[in-house]
Amino acid sequence: MMPREPTRTARLEARVAPDVLAVLKRAAELQGRSVSDFVVAAAQEAAYRTVEDAQVIRLSIEDQRRFVEALLNPAPLAPAMERAIDRYRTLIAPSP
Repeated sequence: MMPREPTRTARLEARVAPDVLAVLKRAAELQGRSVSDFVVAAAQEAAYRTVEDAQVIRLSIEDQRRFVEALLNPAPLAPAMERAIDRYRTLIAPSP
């Protein structure tokens, strides 16, 4: 049994210049797809890539080095943080 294509319930429209439509038609033809299928697939791929790019933090080599250095050799805690940890241990942390 062949897998069924997902039901399409939403519509997307776009107005494009004639030269853009010509390129889209040619590209769709080269892939053996309809223009609609080609445009949807290309838009979906671009959308996934955009979302992925927004979720990935890219660091320069120098920033990577600084990050690792901070993890391996963290700065000493500020006095206020030390007090907060002590208070947490006194009030919240279970006694041994």
